[in-house]
Amino acid sequence: MDNPFLSENLKTEIKRLKDTDHDYWLVYGLGQRGQSRSLVFKFHTCNEIPETAKLLSYGLDFGFASDPSSMCATYIEGDNMYSKELLYKKGLTNQDLAYEFVKLGLDRRDEIFADSSEPKSIEEIHRMGWNIKGKKKYEINYGIDLIRRYKLYITKDSTNALKELESYKYIEDRNGDPTNKPVDKFNHFCDSLRYSVVHKLSYPNYGRYAIK
Repeated sequence: MDNPFLSENLKTEIKRLKDTDHDYWLVYGLGQRGQSRSLVFKFHTCNEIPETAKLLSYGLDFGFASDPSSMCATYIEGDNMYSKELLYKKGLTNQDLAYEFVKLGLDRRDEIFADSSEPKSIEEIHRMGWNIKGKKKYEINYGIDLIRRYKLYITKDSTNALKELESYKYIEDRNGDPTNKPVDKFNHFCDSLRYSVVHKLSYPNYGRYAIK
């Protein structure tokens, strides 16, 4: 409520959370850490990605006016998964995204997996010389299950990612018990995380991805 950069519409939306979703209100209204047994992911924080961890891929969730574009880099080491928020910003065109890739120091050969529901954006960025691909049509819970097979670590400087993960949870039924359907809001980083994982870990035997 003290943020001068928030629009009145967004403040009104956040105020509604006080009566509709207490956990979201704690995080987005009061700036506290939310706790819920319905959280989708259990996660830990780390100062940085271990040098011994191997890059899995980059994930990109498109946004523009009302939603931010979110990008992450995800790494694997044994049974541990590490992810770092690289980008979380509104108003970015496809050209802006390509420029952000350059600023981040990405190699044009690096695999970037994005939401396949925006094929035009994927094709445009691909024509700019980036190795970007649309994710396959996997169920959301399938990607969540792949991530939950690992111990998930998020870098401490991934502030937006941590805020999302503290609130990303399953919808509860009338008795307050979690269903198997995650909420569809405040999930931009979470979507980019799934995109970075689902292709690389999608094998019939569900085995660990062997990084070469």
